[in-house]
Amino acid sequence: MTTPTSFHPEAAAYLDLHPEVAAALKEGRAVVALESTIISHGMPFPQNVEMARGVEEVVRQHGAVPATIAVLGGRLKVGLTEGELHLLATDKGVEKISTRDLPVTIALGKHGATTVASTMRIAALAGIRVFATGGTGGVHRGAGQSMDISADLLELAQTDVCVVSAGVKSILDIGLTLEVLETQGVPAITLGSEEFPAFYSRQSGFASPLTVQTAEEAARVLKAKWALGLSGGVLLANPIPEAAEIPAADIGAHIDQALTDMDALGLTGKATTPYLLGRVVELTGGRSLETNIALVRHNAAVAAQVAVAYAELTRTTTG
Repeated sequence: MTTPTSFHPEAAAYLDLHPEVAAALKEGRAVVALESTIISHGMPFPQNVEMARGVEEVVRQHGAVPATIAVLGGRLKVGLTEGELHLLATDKGVEKISTRDLPVTIALGKHGATTVASTMRIAALAGIRVFATGGTGGVHRGAGQSMDISADLLELAQTDVCVVSAGVKSILDIGLTLEVLETQGVPAITLGSEEFPAFYSRQSGFASPLTVQTAEEAARVLKAKWALGLSGGVLLANPIPEAAEIPAADIGAHIDQALTDMDALGLTGKATTPYLLGRVVELTGGRSLETNIALVRHNAAVAAQVAVAYAELTRTTTG
């Protein structure tokens, strides 16, 4: 089903909204976008399908409608059928795509699993304001030489979507990432903590630039930001539950080893993050994968709470 969007009417020709998502958006109900790279490139089949449907169910349990996003056959899919999810989870030809890849993927009718950046863009085109992911990209370690900075940061600076994540991935340079977000005018807000989280761990060693205590407060921030004409997104960092975290002291050595192994292989560009995350899974004996799933589910719950609160604020204002 193709539905026009209020953001870019011409983009409607490329958008396929699942009927459940289309109905929720039309009625002003809460919708949460979900990315698809974690499905195609984050874990093996059938665990990837189980994880994806489990996360969607978490969103529903907290009062919102899930919209898993991908590009299939050149179509921007916002919400997936069972068959589409199975294709995404099993087809080895599904590429990892960021925003720069969207025009080619669409024009050539290819399949693509969306990163944070491309999911944000498609969500905005569909009119979805809240997006849950695992961890956000950022400035890679050694970026002074490689200039490897995730497109996620640029997308946050220009696209009106709130990204709920467990902070930026621990494999990155968190301090420099926070500096870039500040320069771009992106609010980096931590939920319920004065310290910015580090994906697998609740602590990063860096103070959070901003803090809110509840999902309702976060929703009020979104409303105020966009009402003031301040374009761009919000990064809402949601620390992983303490029972599921891998303490920073434990995970740090594994990340250092994974970085050393990656350098030895000469990997660069978009191949680095999947390799590093996969290598950390190996080095931790699978513990990091369990942690990753736990934090994604936790982020989905919080994102749904934010989306519900934001939808209520919007109805109150327009009503």
